[in-house]
Amino acid sequence: MLFPLPPVVQNPGKVAIQICETGERLTFAELERGANRIARVLRSNGIVRGDHVALLLPNGLPFLQACFGLDRAGVYYTTINTRLAISEIVHILRDCDARLLLLDSGLDIVRDGLLEALNGPVLRFCVGDLLPGFHDWETAVLAESDASIDDASQGLDMLYSSGTTGRPKGVKWPMVDKPAGQRTMLVELLQPLFAYDEQTRYLSPAPLYHAAPLRHCMTVVKLGGTIFVMRQFDAERSLAWIEQFKVTHAQWVPTMFVRLLKLPEEIRHRFDLSSLKLVLHAAAPCPVEVKHRMMAWWGSIIHEYYAGTENNGFCAITPDEWLTHPGSVGRARQGRLHVCDDDGQELPAGSTGLVYFSDGPEFSYHKDPEKTAQSRNSLGWSTLGDVGYLDAEGYLYLVDRKAFMIISGGVNVYPQEVENVLIDHPKVLDVAVIGVPDEDLGESVKAVVQVVEPNEASASLSADLIAFCRQRLASFKCPKSIDFDPALPRHPTGKLYKQRVWDRYR
Repeated sequence: MLFPLPPVVQNPGKVAIQICETGERLTFAELERGANRIARVLRSNGIVRGDHVALLLPNGLPFLQACFGLDRAGVYYTTINTRLAISEIVHILRDCDARLLLLDSGLDIVRDGLLEALNGPVLRFCVGDLLPGFHDWETAVLAESDASIDDASQGLDMLYSSGTTGRPKGVKWPMVDKPAGQRTMLVELLQPLFAYDEQTRYLSPAPLYHAAPLRHCMTVVKLGGTIFVMRQFDAERSLAWIEQFKVTHAQWVPTMFVRLLKLPEEIRHRFDLSSLKLVLHAAAPCPVEVKHRMMAWWGSIIHEYYAGTENNGFCAITPDEWLTHPGSVGRARQGRLHVCDDDGQELPAGSTGLVYFSDGPEFSYHKDPEKTAQSRNSLGWSTLGDVGYLDAEGYLYLVDRKAFMIISGGVNVYPQEVENVLIDHPKVLDVAVIGVPDEDLGESVKAVVQVVEPNEASASLSADLIAFCRQRLASFKCPKSIDFDPALPRHPTGKLYKQRVWDRYR
């Protein structure tokens, strides 16, 4: 058995993975046998170490079972966002050099014409109803032996950025030459920070094709814990499952916090959440007031981290640290932090600039040496494009992404600051702040707002929201205009596709 830790070996009948909505589950023994069979399917079809495999699957047992099999076959695996447009999916399949595609035949994108757009010599397998030109995945897996392959070696994910500022980029780490089943860099990083062990009962409410849910879920299982996976996020049901499954750990994004807080108070306090020991959030900056309200509800158990799919560095902050450094995403726990100006020169504490990491894991953007080079400065430090500053103690505060900065009348306005104010208004469910062309100022500040009750969108509410901002921000930062949108385009992990909002006005 390749899973490395004793509790897994000693208790193969323990549940490793359970799907919340359906109750489907896999024990560690079943996961082990399935992973071995999947590795053999790859070898039987000529997929060798270093090759690329693509998955287009919703949250479910087939998704995670496949990832554990690929993880021990020494391949790169790319998990694709099932909500992308057909052209975006085809681009990723071609760009990642996939030699094998596994998809769920029940996806809407299949009915919408994906199969007609696929081309090239890619081996095609599907779960669910058999599609023309595809092989049945379950039949192929069950036909193989459940003994480990002779050349089992550690695989790696090669995930694509969420494309919030442009076309998704494939993030590639160097393939490690080591046997499967050993402690990986992610296990070594995440276990001490978040106390994952065989007692962990981890709730994952986000899509698994994103880096954080996938990597944390796999880490918890490798350490002998149990994961409870939601097929899709629902605020009230997530609270019910914390109570039902006695969840100890859970990971969220700030938009989920907002939706939880905007549940009626009677619902919020209906469920017993006392099993929670540690809560994580990441993916986007969390408004300070939102986090204060979550701590008032759940207690001082909310940890935060800052990292990207690239994992070129990693910051984390405990609840106690955050209470004395509100708004910070923490200090570096992997790599070293630097804040630099546009010329790549390091800035002193308190100065705002691009956030860089040095001495972290290496990465590149797949088949894009120009973007890889643009992410480095002259010293070789790498950036994800985020703007922030360090305080005297080395705590990082994020301001916004450089690509979203508004220059209005020659003054920099960071949209995140305005968004953090507007989201605190009781009638606002979601918000995007952008710069729009302005003959006088160059750009002016516009807020695009999704309200809790759609019928309340009005000119009167627009005026109220602008006045709400003016009470809390300098006038030059406040929106000059507000539009209403029934549903802002967010990645299911919580990141806003601001580029799509911005494009509407350009």
